[in-house]
Amino acid sequence: MQLYHLQRHVMKNKRRDFLKLGSLAGLSLMGPAVLGETAKRTYAPPQVTNMSGFRAPKLDTVRVGIIGLGMRGPGAVKRLSYIEGVEIKALCDLREEKTQAAAEILKGTRHSPDLYSGTAYAWKEVCERDDIDLIYIATPWEWHTPMAVYAMENEKHAAVEVPAAKTIDECWQLVETSEKTKKHCMMLENCCYDFFELLTLNMARQGFFGEIVHAEGAYIHTLVDLNFNKDGYQGMWRLRENATRNGNLYPTHGLGPVCQIMNINRGDQMDYLTSLSSNDFNMGQHARELAAEDSFFADYANASYRGNMNTTLVRTKNGRSLMIQHDVSSPRPYSRIHLVTGSKATARKWPSPGKISVGHQWADEEQMAEFENKYEPEIVKKVGELAKKVGGHGGMDFIMDWRLIDCLRNGLALDQDVYDAALWSSIAPLSEHSVANRSNSVDVPDFTRGAWKSNSPVDISLQGAGTTTVSIE
Repeated sequence: MQLYHLQRHVMKNKRRDFLKLGSLAGLSLMGPAVLGETAKRTYAPPQVTNMSGFRAPKLDTVRVGIIGLGMRGPGAVKRLSYIEGVEIKALCDLREEKTQAAAEILKGTRHSPDLYSGTAYAWKEVCERDDIDLIYIATPWEWHTPMAVYAMENEKHAAVEVPAAKTIDECWQLVETSEKTKKHCMMLENCCYDFFELLTLNMARQGFFGEIVHAEGAYIHTLVDLNFNKDGYQGMWRLRENATRNGNLYPTHGLGPVCQIMNINRGDQMDYLTSLSSNDFNMGQHARELAAEDSFFADYANASYRGNMNTTLVRTKNGRSLMIQHDVSSPRPYSRIHLVTGSKATARKWPSPGKISVGHQWADEEQMAEFENKYEPEIVKKVGELAKKVGGHGGMDFIMDWRLIDCLRNGLALDQDVYDAALWSSIAPLSEHSVANRSNSVDVPDFTRGAWKSNSPVDISLQGAGTTTVSIE
């Protein structure tokens, strides 16, 4: 195994300098930069290539470089190592110990990746290699768009953790680059592959709910202790996000699955939104308590934290409605809500277990079993039990990774394209703009530039493929 321990900054920027200088931990406690013109950009360049339904040439072997080996990356390393037709070629992180630890996961497997670390720009060397097909990005948010763009410009497909972008300009960068290079840019929204979400998507495809009228999603997850943990997120970057921005900062877990059910970008489109945040009643107080005992937290004690609960409402072009909530600082049970209301039936996942109704009462256990048996998607039949064994948020992470690889190997369109990555991510900066302006409505950009009217809905069938095998021996 060859170790590339880079000791210099890569200065050969071949393209426009859109990168922020500094290390992966180099976030400042300045106010949000997404307000103003960046959040309101109206210019929409002509569509070069419609990436919705786009099929890239088949790849017999998908050669992967993984960037970011902190919270999410090591799990991806393990999951991808089980999938036949995958060759993990490179592992990259700012910290050498993280690349070494990830390499240990692969000992005894067929994978022998090169390791990259040592500078904030070591990842560029990975993207510039000519023996890699897919760059898998699991870094702090501020690096998602720069890395995905650079990967595509270097003729690689990009799979990027959520959110794919922080600003509207970054959303457009992703769209323009994917269309120009004809490379996939998939946001790794794993919740689209959870079992109940896949079940309800398949039910919607079969017309079970009738006309979809309203949907709700959320990210309600207590993260206060983790965000304030010095050994948690690298450089405490996620705390800094919450200390400098006020809006729906992490919308896609709840939003992605219901957008697919509602055919957003594929038959319907978001029109405008309005967003409201409560005050902060938790994070600031916790920071002040910590600062009284540890001067390290002094700067955080004076920050202006995001409100505890943000609620964002969206109206679509076809007159449907969406509600997305975000709360990572209140002591509430975990929930992504996942509510789907149609003209014929309703489904709701949380509080668990998931429930389905065709009237005023939720179905009983026997009826639920009948629904699950009748509408179980092909992909779950194929790898569902295996996914539960491999793990990753109960198996949904593995289903996502397997599906991505299977589509690339068979030349199929991805379930999530660059327009989804851009649109779902755009809710964060747009909500910030609305919150900062007394919840006034904000127009949502159409990243498809009208193509949503004719784009086909997501097809979660195996489409005659599903040929990729898995070995967990």
